[in-house]
Amino acid sequence: MKIRTKLTLRYTLTTAGIFIIFAVLVYLFSEKNREREFYRDLKREAITKANLFLEKKVDATTMQSIYMNNREFINEVEVAVYDTSFHLLYHDAKQIDLVKETPEMINEIIRDKTVDFYQGRNQVVGLLYKFKGEPYVITAVAYDGYGYAKLEALKHILISLCGIGLLILFGVGYYLSKRALKPVINIDEEIKNITASNLDKRLYISTPPDEIDELAISFNQMLDKLEESFSSQRLFMSNVSHEIRTPLAIIQGEIDVALLRSRSTKEYIDTLQAIQSDSKHITHLLNGLSDLSKASYQPEQIAFSEVRLDEVLLDARDLILKNMPQSRVDLIFEQESEDDKDLIIRGNDYLLKVAFMNLMENNVKYSESRLSTVQIAYYNNKSIIRFSDDGIGISEEETEQIFKPFFRGKNATYAKGTGIGLTMVRKIVRLHHGEIYVNSHVGEGTVFTIEFPHV
Repeated sequence: MKIRTKLTLRYTLTTAGIFIIFAVLVYLFSEKNREREFYRDLKREAITKANLFLEKKVDATTMQSIYMNNREFINEVEVAVYDTSFHLLYHDAKQIDLVKETPEMINEIIRDKTVDFYQGRNQVVGLLYKFKGEPYVITAVAYDGYGYAKLEALKHILISLCGIGLLILFGVGYYLSKRALKPVINIDEEIKNITASNLDKRLYISTPPDEIDELAISFNQMLDKLEESFSSQRLFMSNVSHEIRTPLAIIQGEIDVALLRSRSTKEYIDTLQAIQSDSKHITHLLNGLSDLSKASYQPEQIAFSEVRLDEVLLDARDLILKNMPQSRVDLIFEQESEDDKDLIIRGNDYLLKVAFMNLMENNVKYSESRLSTVQIAYYNNKSIIRFSDDGIGISEEETEQIFKPFFRGKNATYAKGTGIGLTMVRKIVRLHHGEIYVNSHVGEGTVFTIEFPHV
């Protein structure tokens, strides 16, 4: 069942239920009002006839004759007058006697002054009436034909109104639900026109935005992320294929040249060394891509624990010195910590070690002194690590580009690289809720600053 139909039915049934409840309440109120008014009319008719009889303005025979004549055409009130000793003084039609009074009934009327009740569909009222100081008991009974007729007509009117109202409510509900869902239908039509080839298209947002527009805004934000992801993926695949294809082409060329003719042992060794160098570059690139993919995981996919930054830095330093024996890495603690928590963050030690090694390696590769100076400090619930060198530096226009995948600046010829190290470093830092900043001057050196929140 479509949402439009569901909304229509729910709106119709809910409104119809409320409408029916009000209709029933109107009917019950009308019935109660009819009953109250008819009891009042019975009392008035009973007192009028009792006065006529007791004042002897009209004799009993005439009053009885009038009652019998009127009874053939209207629902005439039957009145009886008793004294307090249950002696009948007057009765409109004793042979009919609709009430059939008893001593118990008379005593109840004397005790309560006024009683009213139903006898079948007839309404009965009994009252204690004083005439010239003498108490009398009067009963009156009649059928409210006129009141019931009006009530029946009201019932038919209410039923008809409910039926017509249901039809109108269904039509109005269908129209309103259609109008309410029109923006959703428009969004659906727009979404169908968005494909992988035109991810730059966005959903229309009205002003001021409503709840549907908020949904469209969220969808547009998702499209922004998808477009960025697709663009990054295409760029990534293009760069990866280029980076791998280039050393493979060189290796293939070296092999082809070596196979053209016989060569000396030294020439073969030189060829193998060149092939080995390019193979190491490919291996380094693939390892970097593997680490980059891990750094791209969602936080919930990575095992986090409490990590001491000084221990991770020492491990990274040892690995750098092992892989690059000619290098130096100096660790400097700018201040002594009274609390070990100042150097503890929640993170993944492997990824942090990869990030620190990349920054140390960059310091070493791009400086003649082969020195990386690592300074550790903390303040305001943050741990700060600075990786600095006195190398060739980075130009200001390239500073904003260095974190892009496979970007290599003008100093790329100074040292070999893959162009993915700093991209991976920033991903790892942000994965740990940290921030990384770079400050560099050409010919003076570069400083990378990382800030991590404490545990």
